[in-house]
Amino acid sequence: MQRTLRFRQVLVVAGAAGLMMATSLTAGASSTSGKFNAADAKLVPSTYKGKTLQVATDATYAPDESMKNGVMTGFDVDLMYAIAKTLGVTVKEHNVTFDSILLGIGAGTYQVGDSSFTDEKSREKQVNFVDYFQAGEGVYAKVSTTAKFTGLKSLCGFSVAVESGTTEQKDAQKTAKTCSSSKKLNVLSYPTQTEADLAVSSGTATFGFLDSQVAGYVVSQNKGVFKLVGQAIEVAPYGIATPKTSNGKQLAVAMQAALKTLIANGTYGAILKKWGVTAGALTSSKIVLNGAIS
Repeated sequence: MQRTLRFRQVLVVAGAAGLMMATSLTAGASSTSGKFNAADAKLVPSTYKGKTLQVATDATYAPDESMKNGVMTGFDVDLMYAIAKTLGVTVKEHNVTFDSILLGIGAGTYQVGDSSFTDEKSREKQVNFVDYFQAGEGVYAKVSTTAKFTGLKSLCGFSVAVESGTTEQKDAQKTAKTCSSSKKLNVLSYPTQTEADLAVSSGTATFGFLDSQVAGYVVSQNKGVFKLVGQAIEVAPYGIATPKTSNGKQLAVAMQAALKTLIANGTYGAILKKWGVTAGALTSSKIVLNGAIS
């Protein structure tokens, strides 16, 4: 995701992306961590009080989440610190591949999925979502590429790199079925976003297809290597995932309250500003549960 010098650093990390890398997040660990709120903390289900919440994240998606010098970082990570501080709970991050997260929540391995999930109706059948951000889908390519992007149908005739399990993979595969036999769309799916980025830089894929703010970050970190192509499409909310159980639903309610508190005290805005993603901010009224639009 990050490039030039940082690109090489992330590629080293990506070699172990399938391994579970745990990092404890403790209250006060971030300069934008907010402060404890007793009213919000009362909403945390008793099942989870006094226990460490296991949080699953695919840290190959900067600026949302990535690894730097062995530490998970990004605006999603900072928000999780802040939510934990507000609710008075302890969380432990696990760096895993994206397409394993919802399965892990369903199996009880994790209590939270915090990894730039687009809140979709199909995913809401598996988990609850606390909407907290919004993003569209973006496309980038090598600077020498002359191909244009004007919508999903314009991907026909090209190869596109996506991360497995993402909305972009689903949309690209759905689009591929509508392309003519003379202009086939080749969808190349990879376990991590880092590998998808490498496919574009090596010329294996013409386009990289991912969330819009991440596409912008990839380009900004690779000056002279990549460029954005076209405009972002399909703007939709991100959601933090919790189990599809009564306790999981109540945990989502507690996180919703904490996020509204973080908006009110300015911590939410400070975190998004720190990472340059304020364009995706939601107002307090849009911090809802299971707010998928499609």
